Amino acid sequence: MPTPRKRSPFRPPAARDGEAPSRGRRPPDGRKEADGNRAAPEARPRSGGRRSQPSSQLVQGEPQKLHKMLAQAGLGSRRELEDWIVAGRVSVNGKPAHVGQRIGPEDRIRVNGRLVNLRFAPRTPRVLLYHKVEGEIVSRDDPEGRPTVFDRLPRIGGGRWVNIGRLDFNTEGLLMFTSSGELANRLMHPRYELEREYAVRVIGELSEAQEQTLLEGIELEDGTAHFNSIYSRGGEGTNRWYHVALNEGRNREVRRLFEAIGVQVSRLIRVRFGPVSMPPRLKRGMIVELPEEEVRALMKALPAAKASERL
Repeated sequence: MPTPRKRSPFRPPAARDGEAPSRGRRPPDGRKEADGNRAAPEARPRSGGRRSQPSSQLVQGEPQKLHKMLAQAGLGSRRELEDWIVAGRVSVNGKPAHVGQRIGPEDRIRVNGRLVNLRFAPRTPRVLLYHKVEGEIVSRDDPEGRPTVFDRLPRIGGGRWVNIGRLDFNTEGLLMFTSSGELANRLMHPRYELEREYAVRVIGELSEAQEQTLLEGIELEDGTAHFNSIYSRGGEGTNRWYHVALNEGRNREVRRLFEAIGVQVSRLIRVRFGPVSMPPRLKRGMIVELPEEEVRALMKALPAAKASERL
């Protein structure tokens, strides 16, 4: 008997269309929850090894922008790589590169003096889902020597993992990584307004007036902020769980919104980033790699990049 196919953490953004925020509402799909984390479809664990790629692919005929190709190789984000080019850390055929320069398969690219082999054929990026734990920073270096999420990641040949957004030191939950700086940009850029969903534990129940204030907007020190939706998820004793969603990722934004109405957040878990939900069996500190077909589905579901970004 064939093994049943496991469900994916990928969820199209349209799944929530038409829903209105309300207090005491059950999850839209009716699945049970654990510890404030809405149950999401499962993902299949992947090993740390590289997935196989087609043996023959068409080489792109048109020259490509240098910083875009370096980002696709996983060397960093496009903005960071532009800074490297300005700083003189990148050369093309032995000469210093310049921002906006286009290259082809025949060009020899060096970064910090080391030759970089760029692939001009389309390649599916790799995407990791990691359940971040409290007490970790999302940075490669920390003067205080605190644990970093990058210590948990598998090695990647010929590039590096690019984190998609950040989570605060005391926040846990879904954190995504990719081998493609281009994909990271599409997921993080503010113009695409991808929704983030969090499970929030607070002491005491929110009043209707407090919920309405959080939905309408509060003036913070860095501008107005609000939640797109608030759903009650029950709780025990004085602890109450809520699921909130917003389109931004400003520093401590969720905590600051609750603090503005006099409510202290005792636990904060990100359970969704855009169309990707955290699988319920992805326990704290665990990593799962999305299969290629789910990565392609994710890329197809994202808003299309503008012409200027594709160049």
